[in-house]
Amino acid sequence: MSYYNTKGRIFNIQRFSIHDGPGIRTIVFFKGCFMRCAWCCNPESQSYDIQQMTEKGTVKTVGQDVTVAELLPELLADTAYYRRSGGGITLSGGEILGQPDFARDLLRACKENGLHTAVESTGNAPYENIEKILPYLDLYLMDIKHMDSEKHKEYTAAPNGLILENAKKLANSGVELVIRTPVVPGFNDTAEEIKAIAKFAASLPGVKEHHLLPYHRLGQDKYDGLNRNYALKGIEPPTKERMEYLLSVAEESGLKCQIGG
Repeated sequence: MSYYNTKGRIFNIQRFSIHDGPGIRTIVFFKGCFMRCAWCCNPESQSYDIQQMTEKGTVKTVGQDVTVAELLPELLADTAYYRRSGGGITLSGGEILGQPDFARDLLRACKENGLHTAVESTGNAPYENIEKILPYLDLYLMDIKHMDSEKHKEYTAAPNGLILENAKKLANSGVELVIRTPVVPGFNDTAEEIKAIAKFAASLPGVKEHHLLPYHRLGQDKYDGLNRNYALKGIEPPTKERMEYLLSVAEESGLKCQIGG
């Protein structure tokens, strides 16, 4: 099985997660991203390069190269928990589509070992990169952050045209597609902005769910550890009341909506 030798670059593996897909999951975080979201909680994921980051006074290396064969035993270690909970494996990042061959072959190995597979991705890549992973994918968690391309580019360093076009193609591919929106004050936390995203999500064939993910500052210290500036200093996370209001706005689309995911 030559695809077991495919090599990729990751920076973290998180076991026993109850986010980013159903049940108990192991999340593999890929290194490298095409975007630079101002609120990114994993700034160490953005560069594909292996880096040094100071965390709690200790310098650590961020990033390692692994093959599918080297990674698979750790993913299979919790198979019993996946089966009991309906969980599995989620590939996240960074942006997994920056390493499409590694993502494809890792998902293939997981499927051949009976695991549920999911990816968390912006979809901001050529569609052929997405097509590579679809045969081995059960669930695509896709971020739609804003419908206005200029504002999207201002806060993420990328326009949204390719993302929206890929969302339409994905919706017609047959894979289960869930739309997720990080709710960031000053960026997209108005009723009008959330309503526009929810309307688009509801227009996608087969899409049944829209998840609103409240902005948080849990990754802010990492910017200091990388000697980088955090662009959203002073921005407070949305209140519970604000999130519940925006949830009610999103629900007008007719989709099943929830806070978190």
